[in-house]
Amino acid sequence: MVSSLLAIVAGIIIVAGGIWGIVFTYSNVARENITTPDDASIPGVPVRGPLSLKAQADIIRTHTLHTTGDKTYSEMPSKIPKIDANGNPVLDQSGAPVMVSNDARAIWLTATTLITALNLGIITYVFSILILLFGLISIWTGIIFCALSKKY
Repeated sequence: MVSSLLAIVAGIIIVAGGIWGIVFTYSNVARENITTPDDASIPGVPVRGPLSLKAQADIIRTHTLHTTGDKTYSEMPSKIPKIDANGNPVLDQSGAPVMVSNDARAIWLTATTLITALNLGIITYVFSILILLFGLISIWTGIIFCALSKKY
């Protein structure tokens, strides 16, 4: 009987932790006031739950690939020749091109940060739901053990 009650109490605590994780994730995502763009897989919705988080992460990647000519961070050089107003490379005194940081790689750094944060929200939702499920299983197990202990 004691183990049944312990399983039920533990289950209630675990369920509360799972609910807290869901509420925590929802409120932190909601305060950013993100809405998916019209070309997202789920267009024009506030980003709150795992599906809208995924839609936003996917469209950020799509937009970044479009901006960088379908090249990822690792496919681009870190330095590129500096170009003047006419589109010609700027040369130094020795006639070699002046190299500057590749701004397209900086776009990828920002995109990767945003995508990672959105994906972390998805993982947090999944983990919280899993915890909630484990809590419910613990409660159910405690109830079954309690019922069985009264029979025998």
